[in-house]
Amino acid sequence: MDIVKMFPLQEVTYFWEEGNMPASTVYPQNSTGYFDPPDFRPNMVFVPAKEGLEIKGAILLCAGGAFQVRADSDGLPVEEQFSELGYHSFIINYRLRPYTQEEAALDLARAVRYIRAHAENLGMNENHIAVIGFSAGGILGGELALNFDGLVNGTALDAAYVPDELDTVLADVGAVGMVYSFYGRLSVASTDVEKFQAAGLPPTYFLYGSEEVFRSQIEACAGAVEQACVPVESRILEGWQHGFGYRGGWVPGFDEWLGKVFEN
Repeated sequence: MDIVKMFPLQEVTYFWEEGNMPASTVYPQNSTGYFDPPDFRPNMVFVPAKEGLEIKGAILLCAGGAFQVRADSDGLPVEEQFSELGYHSFIINYRLRPYTQEEAALDLARAVRYIRAHAENLGMNENHIAVIGFSAGGILGGELALNFDGLVNGTALDAAYVPDELDTVLADVGAVGMVYSFYGRLSVASTDVEKFQAAGLPPTYFLYGSEEVFRSQIEACAGAVEQACVPVESRILEGWQHGFGYRGGWVPGFDEWLGKVFEN
């Protein structure tokens, strides 16, 4: 069966067939204040690499916003910079509250599967997939790498979910970019070395400003990840605080690091 034909990659790609989106949360009826409406369908927006460039791989961007919003500064302006460097880029519009970060991680895993399934058509190595997450988006990328990679599918949270052909594709990523973020939960970094070792985390890039409010937690997490024998790179942007998004000129440095990771 041709998975690519079954699940076409488009400018905007929805992750789940209607009526078969795994969930452990029931969206409250007649509630107000949530960022997305009850009928929101998780999706990704595709910006291809600049024409004529050798394709280096795929970047999946997960915006921050405390799982309550998806910050615009973490999306298209970053995506455009990576496009200029030869990456296919994807903005991941994952589920927000009232859904959990585990449900959002299933959305991200689905995105990875789509891209891996289409790697040949995209002209890229199927293992050259990186997730870059900003704040809550980094926590989401960490949730994927810790608990929802491999062949974990929607049945992990929802027994009624019906797996499909795309669920036979690995949801592994080759690198994780933590932009003012860390492995753990919202506002609480993990330093669980044993869990990091057991998860077999991919190389991880920690990027944060010198004035970052969560700096001590980020550095403690990075130290624990390194102690778990995971390749770690940490970069500090002098004078910057939490939430710099596309600013600060950090994209070329990440590109340089990622190129070395993908070479190995």
